[in-house]
Amino acid sequence: MRGLFLSCALLLAAAWADHHHGHSHDGELTCHKLAPPNADFAFALYKNFNAKTAAGQNIFFSSLGIATALSMLSTGARGDTHSQLFSTLGYSAFSQEQVNEAYEHLFHMLGHSQQDQQLDVGNTAAVRSGFHPLESFLKGIKKHYSGEVFNVDFSKPQEATAELNKHIASKTNDKIKDMVKDLDPETAMVLINYVYFRGQWEKPFDANLTTKADFYVDENTKVEVDMMKKTGRFDHYDDSENHTTVVVLPYKGNTSMMILLPNEGKMKQMEDFIDKDKIWHWHNSLFKNNVNFFMPKFSISVPTSLDDTLKEMGVTNAYGDKADFSGMSSEVMLKLSRASHQAVLSVDETGTEAAAGTTMEIMPMSMPENVMLNRPFVVLILEHSTRSVLFMGKINNPAAV
Repeated sequence: MRGLFLSCALLLAAAWADHHHGHSHDGELTCHKLAPPNADFAFALYKNFNAKTAAGQNIFFSSLGIATALSMLSTGARGDTHSQLFSTLGYSAFSQEQVNEAYEHLFHMLGHSQQDQQLDVGNTAAVRSGFHPLESFLKGIKKHYSGEVFNVDFSKPQEATAELNKHIASKTNDKIKDMVKDLDPETAMVLINYVYFRGQWEKPFDANLTTKADFYVDENTKVEVDMMKKTGRFDHYDDSENHTTVVVLPYKGNTSMMILLPNEGKMKQMEDFIDKDKIWHWHNSLFKNNVNFFMPKFSISVPTSLDDTLKEMGVTNAYGDKADFSGMSSEVMLKLSRASHQAVLSVDETGTEAAAGTTMEIMPMSMPENVMLNRPFVVLILEHSTRSVLFMGKINNPAAV
């Protein structure tokens, strides 16, 4: 039952700022209101990460996971701290109540288990023993963000680290095991978001056709990969004007992988103009085409520190003495000490063995077009019922772990 696996966890640690001072149709529309700003946020994150990433290094993250964690944080933020969070997320036109209701419905939509697919999104607040967050904050996490709350003794950092890592591992099917490191004994609260996705290709690859091939990381570097092959009718679009080939691979259920393959030497040019409008234009321009499709098998894990990125995108007060999280606690001043993220992506040939029988297709009498992912490409995982970008990234080197 291996097809594609993704997971993500995001951690937000709120430290003591000064330790000595003390489903209806309407609901569906509400859920979809977040889709445009969340997509804009995904591309803003991608461009920021891309500028910080060394040549040949992979990028992969869950924009939905990061947006969810920041939205959950915003429920306890007030004043300029709240305004900066909402501005960065693109939510300035919405009230906190509207955002909360939209996420509540989004979690409801994603929570409907679909055959042959697992998609779990959730949140946890790990609270310092003896620290008492406002009941309204805790109720909001539980009601709107599918959140759970438990106590942790942060005064014992090693034990607290082990407990949080065990929790994250259990929520991500043991794919992310040691995300939390170097906890401050003065930590007041850790907010954890996780996204776990495991899908089966609607039309699996035949493992017997997988062969060794070269992948060109750059002009001077090539690595050997296991290259999968499938010939069939693909949702495909060739944007010759913008030097980009688009292929969409559906999973069983409501999700799909969109692959963007720029022409040789055109990656930066493509990255300069891609945004949500271009993605939706390409999505609406797809048509079934006869394609020989080649894609490398790979499994990557990408840890990312979010602190510099969030500050550059406008979230500054949350980290300093001006932080206002009075909606979280009235008994102590809090500030954000660290935000980190990790995402894992594994891609291989098949769903179940029984599903391999679905690979045969009636082909038109025409020569298939070759699309070979033997150089860096951009990938998006889309969830269609909520119009969400679940994950986004760039595979520069599929041989990197």
